[in-house]
Amino acid sequence: MNGSIYTQIARNAIQEQYEGTSIDRDFYLSTYPELSQEKACFVTLTLNNRLRGCIGSIIAHQSLLDDLISNAHSAAFHDPRFPPLSKEEFSQLSIEVSLLTHPEPVEYGDRVDLAHIIRPHVDGVILRLGKYQATFLPQVWDELSDFESFFSHLGMKAGIGNDPLSYHPEIYTYQVQKYEEQSHD
Repeated sequence: MNGSIYTQIARNAIQEQYEGTSIDRDFYLSTYPELSQEKACFVTLTLNNRLRGCIGSIIAHQSLLDDLISNAHSAAFHDPRFPPLSKEEFSQLSIEVSLLTHPEPVEYGDRVDLAHIIRPHVDGVILRLGKYQATFLPQVWDELSDFESFFSHLGMKAGIGNDPLSYHPEIYTYQVQKYEEQSHD
């Protein structure tokens, strides 16, 4: 299946908000039956090469079509780090969709051991400690390319501080298939 359909669906899901239209789910499901499979995805929005919203699912819990629509809408209008996307911003937006594999637990002894297991630029990482949890997609390695910096920021995102590995949290990895759309200028 052509990956551009994923970014097209995400764009249409956001556009619905401005035009009062509705995505033709029957069309997409009959044309692309694989969209009915349960799959987890993230939708990342960028404006002028800067993050403008990113929301996703770590575990598949609904059809890929529903996950795409829900996450695109949430990234545009409900990411707590940003105000709702304006119609003017929408016209200049770039959209990236990441399809996630099922997360796998990582068995590790200590931070050195973990550093040998984690594959930068390949693995997305979920860090979990009690009720605290955060994830970084593999794309985050582009900005936080060293192991210590990556995990320090992940710990901050989870709310457990910049040395999360000192608590020996649960670690899970997953990989993504990434589909990018260029900006609509």
